[in-house]
Amino acid sequence: MNQQNATWNLQDIYASDTEWETELKALPSLIDRLASRKGCAAASAAGLLETAKLHEQCMISLSRLHLYAACKYHPDMSDDAAKSMCERVMTEYNRFGEKTAFLAPELMQESLEKFESFVKEQPELAVYRHFAEDFFSKKEHVLDQKGEEMLVRMQDMGQSFEKIYEDLTVNDMAFPEVEGPDGKPVQVSDSGLGAALNSQDRRYRRDYFEGLLGTYGKHIRTIASNYAGSVKSDVYAAKSRNYRTAREAALAENHVPEEVYDNLIQTLRSNTGPLQEYVSLRKQLLGVDKIHHYDFFVPIVKDTEKAYPYQEGKEIVLEATAVLGEDYNEVMRHAVDDRWIDIYPGKNKRSGAYSTGAPGVHPYMLLNYTDTLDDVFTLAHELGHSMHTYYSQKEQPFIYSDYSIFCAEVASTTNEMLLFHDLLQKAQTDEEKALLLSKHLDDIRSTVFRQTIFADFEYQAHKLTEEGKPLLPSTLCEIYRGLVADYYGPDFEADDIISYEWARIPHFYNAYYVYQYSTGLAAAVAISRRIRELGQPAVDDYRKFLASGSSAHPIELLKIAGVDMASPQPVLDTVADFAETLAELKKVLHI
Repeated sequence: MNQQNATWNLQDIYASDTEWETELKALPSLIDRLASRKGCAAASAAGLLETAKLHEQCMISLSRLHLYAACKYHPDMSDDAAKSMCERVMTEYNRFGEKTAFLAPELMQESLEKFESFVKEQPELAVYRHFAEDFFSKKEHVLDQKGEEMLVRMQDMGQSFEKIYEDLTVNDMAFPEVEGPDGKPVQVSDSGLGAALNSQDRRYRRDYFEGLLGTYGKHIRTIASNYAGSVKSDVYAAKSRNYRTAREAALAENHVPEEVYDNLIQTLRSNTGPLQEYVSLRKQLLGVDKIHHYDFFVPIVKDTEKAYPYQEGKEIVLEATAVLGEDYNEVMRHAVDDRWIDIYPGKNKRSGAYSTGAPGVHPYMLLNYTDTLDDVFTLAHELGHSMHTYYSQKEQPFIYSDYSIFCAEVASTTNEMLLFHDLLQKAQTDEEKALLLSKHLDDIRSTVFRQTIFADFEYQAHKLTEEGKPLLPSTLCEIYRGLVADYYGPDFEADDIISYEWARIPHFYNAYYVYQYSTGLAAAVAISRRIRELGQPAVDDYRKFLASGSSAHPIELLKIAGVDMASPQPVLDTVADFAETLAELKKVLHI
């Protein structure tokens, strides 16, 4: 694959930077038109429809402008021109928020009954019924115009903590070189961590991991102060909107009961036995005294390392997900072949992987693909996100074309589950099976147990702030170190270096996001099992879910796919899946 084909084709969004500039310059007048609706936003049925349409036009324009700018910036975050484009869009987002701060308070003076009377006059408004029901249910959390304007400005300040974190960790922190397995120097980076931790050379894994986390440790005071500011911002915004806690505010956004969060933490804290048994097995098979974090990803079965070039990896993913339908597979084929993806690592490129999108254009994905099996699974994961976006935008009106964060990780991890079972079924040797089973166990460990550790950590951090207690670097490090020690048990070495790991988790700047990785995988385990056991009826249910966007509350949407996340059962079933996989691994290894 040549380099151009491995990068995004941004002309699918705008033909040129000039076209982007033209739309950006036109945006203020569109925002002003919406702002002129102040005092008459819902004066009549026709007026309410005009307000709604103008609001949608602004949001569509903003999202397309931001998508283009972010896709220019993230492949090279040292590009000041691209960074400026992102900041200019964020300025318009904030201007939009301030200019339309009157809207929610003004509409909140109306009622659901009046909205229904308007629907009779203007049937086009019927599409907003679900939105209206949710809107009026949050009446006590909407402030007056001055309060809303203040919170918009505070939100801009709150977002600066994430920007500071990105600048520090991507542009300013200098990571060391370490000696590679071949004796040559290797530059440590976040994007290269996955490949390094797959190495059979334990000395190299250790040096790489400690070089990475040690660098975060050198900046722990700055990162802790920055994170404390972000948490205070979360708490301030929640209390300003009359929520008891930041967690209540975050979960209410998606109509997720707080019991879901509590059940997740309590269920896993009470069922760490299989996880600790797996840690002990790794200790035995690797022949070490203690398991360190850098021992979790290396294949247990030696001499089975294999490179998965992108062209091969994409075909593996396409074949594994073919069960979801010909049209599904065809769209995925376009995604992997038609430059929807920025594939390979690059200097100053944003670390990790993501899928993003905007109305009227296909999704875009960022990878840091380095030919590992993990990268194949990451490709499947991000394609799952993109397919969810594609079908929701295709089947839903704009107002419901996005999906809640709670549902966001379901499609991605369902793709991963389908990939795992397809590869396991095709495995030819016990070594291949052992490698896949081990990977599945570690995926559940890192996506359910580990993300729940993160969820527990940020809950404790927010709780301390809400109690008026300081978030000192030592406090945050002690909380994190204590959690990993409790979860992983006596055969895991919770050493000093692991206490810095929380500092490299960017999702903490999006409060109460990470728990949904855990609930998402639990839902995916259930969905993939239904598909394997029931076949087409389960596929049909799942496809309905993918096309539902945010047309109902997430708990109800997942019931369409056959999963009840209001119950702790999916989490318990995931723990059982982990235990069953562990037993199968021991059987394959004759232990």
